[in-house]
Amino acid sequence: MGKSSKDKRDIYYRLAKEQGWRARSAFKLLQIDEEFNIFKGIQRAVDLCAAPGSWSQVLTKKLNENRPKDAPPPKIVAVDLQAMAPLEGVIQIQGDITKLSTAEQIISYFEGELADLIVCDGAPDVTGLHDMDEYIQAQLLLSALNITTNILHPGGTFIAKIFRGKDITLLYSQLKIFFPIVTCSKPRSSRNSSIEAFVVCQNYTPPKDYVPTMINPLLDLSYGKQNELLGPNRVIVPFIACGDLSGFDSDMTYPLEKKSLDPLQPPISAPYLTAITLKQQNFYNKVPQ
Repeated sequence: MGKSSKDKRDIYYRLAKEQGWRARSAFKLLQIDEEFNIFKGIQRAVDLCAAPGSWSQVLTKKLNENRPKDAPPPKIVAVDLQAMAPLEGVIQIQGDITKLSTAEQIISYFEGELADLIVCDGAPDVTGLHDMDEYIQAQLLLSALNITTNILHPGGTFIAKIFRGKDITLLYSQLKIFFPIVTCSKPRSSRNSSIEAFVVCQNYTPPKDYVPTMINPLLDLSYGKQNELLGPNRVIVPFIACGDLSGFDSDMTYPLEKKSLDPLQPPISAPYLTAITLKQQNFYNKVPQ
């Protein structure tokens, strides 16, 4: 039985194609919902770092399934720096989550209301240098948290990808400033060998007199009870595995049909297209004069 990373992911890639998801990451959000029931009563949701759109697809499907009769359609906003193929029922913003203008644009689509749920599956292009990757991911999570404090309704839920490393307890303490319930979860569709996990932050409760801002990073630990924030190594981060134990295991290899499936959503503008054009023009073989 093969044990390559490609083989371990194949089953979820194929399931995603067969079920119409743009990426296998859709199963991660679905399995988080199985454990935490995050979509109940949600009318306004935001998908940060949304491309290629699998989590937006899940939001569209689940929020419409849970919508009471005669209730208005849910409002879903997807934000990413990259262009994303359109999705029915999803408002798209090609923007920067560190900009105040992006937060204001999101609220404008909600007609002045705040979001009930914010999700973020964003991750940097990994370098293989774990310390560097964990640091960049932590900064991305803090950026997502920063804009979340500007657009999330009190009592709302925030879910984001996190890399489990030596600084996870510091991030946990920062999240606890704004959310009394913070759980680190690991969906079954996420490989066991990966340091990837997801923080599920519930019941958004900002500190008294806290004023959201997009200017300063959220690194100030002066909010909240000081005894809870000192000595982060004394904090035990709750951890839970999500997904049916009888389901597919992302670290197992399963027999697959030989028939291949085309990509559900091809890249809109792949970076390699420029390189192909230059090669066709014999650019790389030209000798400098």
